[in-house]
Amino acid sequence: MSYADNPYRSPMDAFAISAAEDERAGFITKTYLHLAGAIGLFVVLEAVLLNLPGVEGVIRQVFSVRFGWIALMVGFMLVSYIADRWARTATSPAMQYAGLGLYVVAEAVIFVPLLWIADNFYPGVIMSAAVATLSLFGLLTVVVFITRKDFSFLRSVLIFGGFAALGLIVAAVLFQFALGPVFTYAMIALACGYILYDTSNILHHYRIGQHVAASLALFASVALLFWYIVQLFMSRRD
Repeated sequence: MSYADNPYRSPMDAFAISAAEDERAGFITKTYLHLAGAIGLFVVLEAVLLNLPGVEGVIRQVFSVRFGWIALMVGFMLVSYIADRWARTATSPAMQYAGLGLYVVAEAVIFVPLLWIADNFYPGVIMSAAVATLSLFGLLTVVVFITRKDFSFLRSVLIFGGFAALGLIVAAVLFQFALGPVFTYAMIALACGYILYDTSNILHHYRIGQHVAASLALFASVALLFWYIVQLFMSRRD
């Protein structure tokens, strides 16, 4: 889910689109440096979590309980909401960073089962998916920065698509059916839409002081894209 829909308001800060060129450049640089830091932290956390003693047993326990995965998803959504609120706090930079850090930790935890399966049964998939994700993210970013188009019109489509996808995922868990490759491709397209939306928000709808919230939004979209590209690459090996 994207987190740029309700950015905190700071009347003392100008919108990036109307700020002075050096201020706008500084905001964009800070946003992408924070994104890089979030990705780096995610990689470190995954390396630690995937090598913890007994991690396989914990993963099997989660999936052995019928509603274990749903409970994990609900917990992730709750933590994500809290992290988003913290990251959009205008009065406390420390709370903003706590929100970004909390969200990265939550993503790292929920990725453990998927990446454990990929690492143990599909060698090379994680690295290939990471390269594909970053390449596609880079291409979409270039498109937005070159065209300077405002993709905020995608908001309604993305919200509808996100809720529809969530409903299908819950139904698949409850009734134990596979969603299939069409769903995976649709989710990759949805993630690309979020990246276009979040990137254009950086140019048009964030204020200069909102680089932490902006980086969280981008990280959320990149993580969503990475999740489904990993699944796509694994399905192509079957």
